[in-house]
Amino acid sequence: MSLYQESSLAAQTAFAGVDEAARQADLQRSVANVPGGFAKKMVSGRAYWYYQVKTPDGRLQQSYVGPDDAATQTLIERHADPSAKLAKQHLLRLTRAAIELGCADIPPKHARVIERLADTGLFSAGGILVGTHAFLAYQNTLGVRWVAGAATLDLDFAHAGRNVSLALPENLNLDTTAAIESLQMGFIPNLKHTSFKKADEPDFDLDFLTSRGRAGDGPVTVPRLNLTMQPLRFMELSLEDPMRSTLIARNGPIVVNIPRPERYALHKLLVFGERAQAQRAKARKDVAQAAALMDYLLIHDTAEIATMWADVNARGPGWRRRLKQGFETMATLYPESDFERRLELAIA
Repeated sequence: MSLYQESSLAAQTAFAGVDEAARQADLQRSVANVPGGFAKKMVSGRAYWYYQVKTPDGRLQQSYVGPDDAATQTLIERHADPSAKLAKQHLLRLTRAAIELGCADIPPKHARVIERLADTGLFSAGGILVGTHAFLAYQNTLGVRWVAGAATLDLDFAHAGRNVSLALPENLNLDTTAAIESLQMGFIPNLKHTSFKKADEPDFDLDFLTSRGRAGDGPVTVPRLNLTMQPLRFMELSLEDPMRSTLIARNGPIVVNIPRPERYALHKLLVFGERAQAQRAKARKDVAQAAALMDYLLIHDTAEIATMWADVNARGPGWRRRLKQGFETMATLYPESDFERRLELAIA
């Protein structure tokens, strides 16, 4: 029995259209696409334009746009251009048509959080959406529907941590915590500030993760993101070489970064043995997600999964032992998928 179902050609075509349009719109985003207003200031007898917008914590923030010249006037006119609003409405229509044709969408409350963090700049600064929402995103990207493992309540984000300096301009700082607070959804940070929880929805958490380094399991604080992250073993596998993807929600598409599917699958096998006894349900979900992806990859992307399998095994005895443990558990739970034979063929 297959662990996924092929989406209809209509759904695959519809997603391709949404994905292309959403990525193009994301590339062209500028101050002209952000809600706010322009303000003119006189400095030493000369006119200059600034763009002002309220930050998530309610403060008014002004950004320098340029002198009162033709280039700046063009930008201001573009902001007021009704065609920009029409383009956004067209993208929304494309998205809802894709959902009607069978594309997988995410819950509105989850989309609201992800979109706010995207608008704040988290993904542009190297943030990666991990966990089940990445697993959900693969459905539309690969043109499938998962049979199991897709249920989720929490949201997981990851970042390379202090390497953020490689991704951000020197004069740019993000306030991720203020962005979460601005949602006014009742999220409260835990003592370490690595997770945000909702009192009325105990399972709807926002978790921020990073790879484990020499400092061990201590939380990693990145001031330029105003964010603290929990290090996890093997997380670097998912953080390396991420891909762009488009999430679909009823309010429109959201362009994010996610791990490559072969990395995600093997990472889930690696962390299976890391789960505490109290997290056995999550461990079973890890295996279910790995199995669904492996079932797909061992048919459609054998070279990628074989290469990544060799890569992980070359990282040391601890990696090999955990991968073997997770894979053997998966093979035992899904005997009809014949994973051992299929993997041997892919490697060969």
